[in-house]
Amino acid sequence: MFGREEKVSPFRLTAVQYAVLFIFLLLAYGLWRLQVMQSDKYAQLAEQNRVRNVPILAPRGKILDREGRIIVDNYPSFSALLLRDSSRDLDADADLIARGLHLNADEVRQRLHRAAYMPQYQPLFLKEDITPDELAFIESHKNELPELDTIMAHRRLYPRNGFMAHLIGYVGEVTEDMLNQPQFELYNPGDVVGVSGVEKEYNNVLMGKNGSRRALVNSHGREVGRLDETPAEPGKQLKLTVDLDLQIAAEEALAGRNGAIVAMDPRTGEILAMVSRPTFDPNDFAVKISRGEWNKLVTDEDHPLLNKAIQAQLAPGSTFKIIMATAGLQEGIAQTLHVNCSGGATFYGRYFKCWVTAEHRTHGPVEISKAIYQSCDVFFYTLAERLGIEKIAKWATALGLGQKTGIDLPQEVTGVMPSEEWKIKNFKQKWYAGETISVGIGQGAVAATPIQMARAIGAIASGGLLVRPHVINPTDLPANVIPASDVPDQTRLPLDPQNWETITDAMANVVNPGGTAPSAHLQGIDFAGKTGSAQTISNALKAKMGAAGKKFKDNGWFVGVEPRRNPEIVVCALLEEGEHGYLAARTVAQVIKAYVEKERRQPTKVAGSKGGQVDIGAVWSAPSASESEGDHLQAGRFVVDLGRQRAPLALGAPGMH
Repeated sequence: MFGREEKVSPFRLTAVQYAVLFIFLLLAYGLWRLQVMQSDKYAQLAEQNRVRNVPILAPRGKILDREGRIIVDNYPSFSALLLRDSSRDLDADADLIARGLHLNADEVRQRLHRAAYMPQYQPLFLKEDITPDELAFIESHKNELPELDTIMAHRRLYPRNGFMAHLIGYVGEVTEDMLNQPQFELYNPGDVVGVSGVEKEYNNVLMGKNGSRRALVNSHGREVGRLDETPAEPGKQLKLTVDLDLQIAAEEALAGRNGAIVAMDPRTGEILAMVSRPTFDPNDFAVKISRGEWNKLVTDEDHPLLNKAIQAQLAPGSTFKIIMATAGLQEGIAQTLHVNCSGGATFYGRYFKCWVTAEHRTHGPVEISKAIYQSCDVFFYTLAERLGIEKIAKWATALGLGQKTGIDLPQEVTGVMPSEEWKIKNFKQKWYAGETISVGIGQGAVAATPIQMARAIGAIASGGLLVRPHVINPTDLPANVIPASDVPDQTRLPLDPQNWETITDAMANVVNPGGTAPSAHLQGIDFAGKTGSAQTISNALKAKMGAAGKKFKDNGWFVGVEPRRNPEIVVCALLEEGEHGYLAARTVAQVIKAYVEKERRQPTKVAGSKGGQVDIGAVWSAPSASESEGDHLQAGRFVVDLGRQRAPLALGAPGMH
């Protein structure tokens, strides 16, 4: 009927009422869950949106020389950070960020995805050492990109031109593989750690403790105020045992050649200078080295990243004869041994030549002293036959060959000192007596590093005192960071005083007329040593290779001390393909002269680093070395470019030509 109202059934009305009640109950539960059950969680999230933790990076400790002059410093630099604690879609901003910071957008996204497992409060370092225009981009895009921020970092400032690079080492950003290692478990992505040299060995001392500050931010992520701040703790300084003046002299002495020089105080084991060539620029690693530059370094046949002072294990040649002489005299054999050198001798059915045959002459009658200063191979072939490999190995091992010296630098190698046991263990073969003959002149299977030869011959010249080398005095270190070593600090070998005098007097005659290196003589300086020349390939192989074999020149060695007995300094020089030991002797003479001149007459000016500069002056007297073979010494000058600022180091170090 018209006007009649339809009635809603009681069932439908009841259903609607229950539905409305259910919705209200659901809303009430959600409100209770947010306000009561998870109040702490959301309060924390709200606080994180309001308060942001910003890291304050700690600078690494400076590295100084023994006199307190700065070698490695820091310089201020800005890095770009990506703050990941905001609710923005960071992937969407990747293109704009990449354009402004001159990065690849896909690489930015990949880094974001790799960092997904990290805590959100931990920022991501996007780019180190940003340019002024990149810094301006970040500042001008605070509204569009509130997640982009900057942080001041302290980058390493090393001397340029590879000066002292192998000893100091370099730093780099900790890698994902490193973070999985126990020693790096407390580090975070983006942290800068030592990768080689002193930087690596003493990373825990040099690396400081980062601080942080809490900043108030608005809803757009912009900083509007600051709360509290925990300052960073800078890393501790390290004072090396290296003498910067002597280091400069050693660098200049090796300039233009491949090889190594190491100078040590044989009384204490303090390393006074260490050079390896070719070198690299550690400043290239201070920010981030390019893949192309890295590949160039690791594929270089001259191995610029190798610290040849402690890692080049090569045949020591005739420098090994000092160890042979020690063994022969101590065993009571060399005192009465006399040979007639006619240019060679036959042992076990094979003829072994003496080096003088290349000059169409002979040594004639030879005893132990003449054998040392004229380096007669025939005498030491005969001595090796009389001693046998076991007695040779006994004394060589006692003097530190075939084992690490224990120097506080990473990646030191052991070298090789052959013996019957060594050959059985490594080759499952017995030792043949004929092999001992080549060992007698430092060839065959013998392989040593420059630091091992310096330590061994320094010990012999010191009357049997064998010390462990070090670049930092343990007394300058906290007790909990002294490097562990199986090598004792000192070992005393029982050398007979008469044998000691015989050897050291003969070593002094090496640099006098009649010796193998008269041109290295230093007038008024008690300079002694031993030359060495070691084949890089056999003569038979050279002959087989023909013209191609000519490029495999012999390595030149020299180990020198001053004075001849109880020396204050021992210097070992290795000249790769240097051919003649007397050339290495002249190189060592430069370093010895620099040391003696400084001891006799202190530098007229010693200035510490100021504004990234090092200025060191020293007065040098006119050279007085032997002028034989057309060589002369002259006052020289070596310039070290410290980091980004050039700083001349005026030093009258003698230069060989």
